[in-house]
Amino acid sequence: MTVTIDTATPAAGTTGATADLAADAVSRARAAFPAWAATAPAERGALLRAAAHRVAAREQELADLNTEETGKPAGDALGGVRAGVDTLLQYAELGPLHRGKSLRGGALNVDLALPHPRGVVLALTPWNDPVAVAAGMLGAAIVSGDVVVHKSSERSPGTGALFTRLLADALPEGVLTLVEGDGAVGDALARTDGVDVLAHVGSTATGRALARIAAVTGAHTILENGGNDALVVDRDVDPVWAAEQAALGAFANAGQICTSVERIYVHRDIAEAFTAALVVEAERWRDGPLPRLVDARMRDAVHEHVTSAVRDGARVLTGGEPGDGTFYPATVLADCTDEMLVMTEETFGPVAPVLVVDDFDEALTRAAAGPYGLAATVLTADMEHAHRAAATLPVGTVKINGVFGGAPGGSAQPRGTSGSGFGYGPELLDEMTTTTVVHFGLPVLPGGAR
Repeated sequence: MTVTIDTATPAAGTTGATADLAADAVSRARAAFPAWAATAPAERGALLRAAAHRVAAREQELADLNTEETGKPAGDALGGVRAGVDTLLQYAELGPLHRGKSLRGGALNVDLALPHPRGVVLALTPWNDPVAVAAGMLGAAIVSGDVVVHKSSERSPGTGALFTRLLADALPEGVLTLVEGDGAVGDALARTDGVDVLAHVGSTATGRALARIAAVTGAHTILENGGNDALVVDRDVDPVWAAEQAALGAFANAGQICTSVERIYVHRDIAEAFTAALVVEAERWRDGPLPRLVDARMRDAVHEHVTSAVRDGARVLTGGEPGDGTFYPATVLADCTDEMLVMTEETFGPVAPVLVVDDFDEALTRAAAGPYGLAATVLTADMEHAHRAAATLPVGTVKINGVFGGAPGGSAQPRGTSGSGFGYGPELLDEMTTTTVVHFGLPVLPGGAR
């Protein structure tokens, strides 16, 4: 089912009308929950597998829509769809194997921890990778026996709508409901009675608002908010290779990736060579694979970070001026300081601010500063340094010697203001279920026997 809430029209855009339509969507999902929760896990997995094949059959159409709506490079868009299909297939297999636990309390006693679906999941998904991210969230919920109300980003409405409909058409009525609308619609849905889980990937501001709502409603939260991911470049790595990694992390998809490199700390011994190579890489990206930003609002926000840094003393080594339309060139900033906006907040654009450090400990200290805790990357040939970074950086994911990557089915758990809960992997099945603990003992029969 699709519910469209058009807040641009006077009637539907009123607070009362929006709340009523949101309540209707949640109510319809709630009505489908008992039957879906009672469906055998293997059957749920089979239906999710069939849904994944439906998505795969329309992969090019989905990718083209994504590129048209957000500017995502064609190859990356197609890769995102295929990653989403793989994720759906993984959960189709993992879901039926998701099991409880047992603990023996004595010779005749046992405790069972039994997982159960939570109920209605409100899934709020982003525009920057609309199929891959939504596939994980929706797939894990559906195969766990939950029902889902899905509101995808208004910045990628066609991609989100087509993907959700392809899934919904393979599932029983009401298991997956698509709601279309803007942020006000998401807020109304989150406040609706009957929502058991708030699952969100997106901005920190939205994530904080959802956490406040959940504190009142009692909904379980799975939140991946913004990040401010640091890259640490140690003295013992090749500076040209390190610059290639930094450029990939900062400029891929124009920096519009949840775990993009947002700030760089490079050892003084290789800083000059690294920065020179990074400028070369930035200009290669500018003239080659760098896409546009999603819209003018994002372009203006990115440029404000750059101009603010320049006002505070940073030097622009390349880039720094908006291009045609929403294009923003790959930009390298030198002489950055910790207090600059570009270092303290997520830019979400193709900007690489560089701060030179005197030793590895200083780099770790600076990388650990701030409220965010999504991810960080360390480039080093020193295994002691690598282990120390993994043990001490207060982030959910530490990447050693590669800005992107990770095994299929891997997990991630953000920290700090970057969110809470596992957003990927088998652990997401735990998030999508609740647990009943059952204490089993033997009764005393007439005559005292057991």
